Amino acid sequence: MKKIFILTGEPSGDKLASKVISHLKVAKPDIAYHSVGGEHLKKLGIKSLFELKEITYLGFTNVLINIFKIKSKINKTVKDIIKFQPDILFSVDSADFTLRVAKKVKSINPNIKTIHFIAPKVWVWREKRVKKLKSYIDHVLLLFPFEKKYFDKEKMKSTVTGHPLLENNKKDKIEISQIIKDNKKIFSIFPGSRLSEIKTLMPILFEFVKKMNAKYQDIFFVFHSTSEYVQLIQNLLLKEGLKNCGAISDEKIKSHIIESSIFAVAKSGTISLEICKAKIPSIIIYKMGFINFFIIKMLVKVKFANIINIAANAEVIPELLQSKCNPTNIFNTVDKLLSNKQIMEKQIIKTQEIISEFRTDKSSEIACSVLIDNLK
Repeated sequence: MKKIFILTGEPSGDKLASKVISHLKVAKPDIAYHSVGGEHLKKLGIKSLFELKEITYLGFTNVLINIFKIKSKINKTVKDIIKFQPDILFSVDSADFTLRVAKKVKSINPNIKTIHFIAPKVWVWREKRVKKLKSYIDHVLLLFPFEKKYFDKEKMKSTVTGHPLLENNKKDKIEISQIIKDNKKIFSIFPGSRLSEIKTLMPILFEFVKKMNAKYQDIFFVFHSTSEYVQLIQNLLLKEGLKNCGAISDEKIKSHIIESSIFAVAKSGTISLEICKAKIPSIIIYKMGFINFFIIKMLVKVKFANIINIAANAEVIPELLQSKCNPTNIFNTVDKLLSNKQIMEKQIIKTQEIISEFRTDKSSEIACSVLIDNLK
């Protein structure tokens, strides 16, 4: 029996991996799996070595503080992979964790094929990283066509899949009136999937909602979370006394809520693509410690945080980062957009042009076919 070890490091990677593996389970039902994964892979019946929250750290300082814990998890993961003896190590995103594991595994057992999904953003950080990557990754799967030239230059095997989150999937019809009462307009908020992000952004978002409530009385704010932190957010909302707010984690409901929203405020990340896919106007927010931000600013080569803006080389979606990420700025930016339908429509038209370049509608199937080819 063929075996695959799936290696993720955070909820977004777990979600992407599950989309690929769900196709693979249909095409090749006789494969054995083990993983470091989350709730999405768990729903496919794939056990995880440990919980993702044990390895999800945000920022350079947090990594330094937890360096010994991280090293311990890396070594434990490597040991488990070698013991499992998979034909393929399928690593997904979270390069700081997954690629460190893949490098060690390859050095111990070169016969294990290593396939990495979502290439490290060499166009943001260091192009020279491709040479090192080539020494221990056999095949890299790319989300965006513009990435391929960096890997072709080093003659590294790569395949452009497009982004799985942009696939047009069939959805079950769900009645959301039980969640949103009194026919209020839905406003989606995405505070992040890491505890550190939630702790940083939630106080800012609470004050933003209060400012919105002072002007708009017909809005219900939905905070999108993971199953791990949804109760925490619900408790925080209850403590703040914000009655026109709720928190959800169910993926099926979340997609319907997004599509029914009039607007979205989202933490910088892949969720922005799902929002754009749903043709919903939005803004991007993010805040981290000063030291972490200073280090990142020294290293990155791009002007923007959001992939849509990076691809367009323009601020198509407003970005409020660091000191700009405060309740007043968020309110003023959202209020300005909500008051001008023409600006919102212009944003939607431009985002559709950009994501059309990222979409294949068969992204997960393409990634699946690469795994099947490497199992032969």
